[in-house]
Amino acid sequence: MKKIENSFSVSGFVANNAEIRNFTTSSVARFSLVLGRQEKVGEETIRVSAFIGCEAWRKNENLEDFNQISKGALLTVEGYFKPEEWTDKDGVKHNRVIMVATKFYPAVDKEDTSTK
Repeated sequence: MKKIENSFSVSGFVANNAEIRNFTTSSVARFSLVLGRQEKVGEETIRVSAFIGCEAWRKNENLEDFNQISKGALLTVEGYFKPEEWTDKDGVKHNRVIMVATKFYPAVDKEDTSTK
């Protein structure tokens, strides 16, 4: 049987400044990453974007990494997918998938070749 690995590596723009919550020994930064792709619709090529929820955990002595997570920054994010399930106050079950960033760093800005 093939081993299935839960991992990703994507580049996108940070949609909002990170919301940082501090705990006793570690902190979490939650932010949205805007991922885009081009899609052909008939003869026209359009850009489709999606906002993806991300979180990054760091020990409190390593929080300077969070300074990179600012609105508009182009980052490459590597990590794994984490499913979350919860029941709200009305008893309705919800679920979503969060991208947990184990690494993030400034992305190399590729030249747009779509118009060439």
